[in-house]
Amino acid sequence: MSVERLSLSQLNALDRSAFVSQIGWVYEHSAWVAEEAWEYRPFSTIEDLHAAMERVVESATPQKQLALIQAHPDLAGRLGTASELTIASRREQADAGLNQLTTTEAEQMARNNAQYRERFGFPFIVCVSLNNAGTIRDAFAKRLENSRTQEISVALEEISKIGRLRLAGAIL
Repeated sequence: MSVERLSLSQLNALDRSAFVSQIGWVYEHSAWVAEEAWEYRPFSTIEDLHAAMERVVESATPQKQLALIQAHPDLAGRLGTASELTIASRREQADAGLNQLTTTEAEQMARNNAQYRERFGFPFIVCVSLNNAGTIRDAFAKRLENSRTQEISVALEEISKIGRLRLAGAIL
């Protein structure tokens, strides 16, 4: 995650490498999204930039989309192992209260994560910034009823929401 926030015009002026260094973290451990979105410059709004990044993800192969999904951490599952979470994920999960779960709640979250991963083969992804521990628990139950194809689609939608919010915080 970049320390210095740039304006959109400053971001547009960057070469590919600097552009990726600045916002490559927005899509969890998947700088390729920013790298490919660079081709769509200049961006007139954050929404334009986000739309370009969404196009990159939508046009990616199913294998690359699945790799993007699998790059995300389990919710509340690895908060104790900070090195496995990006700074952005750590902050977002903490803001949603996932670092303040009771022992019982943490155990339930771990069971939910394991059950979800076993069923679908990838981590449960939700834009925690738009949720809290209760709505996340409810989402687990509801989404476990989906097909794998439906869940891939939902996960990519949630990743898009996360990306949009991260961009808003990264650009002046």
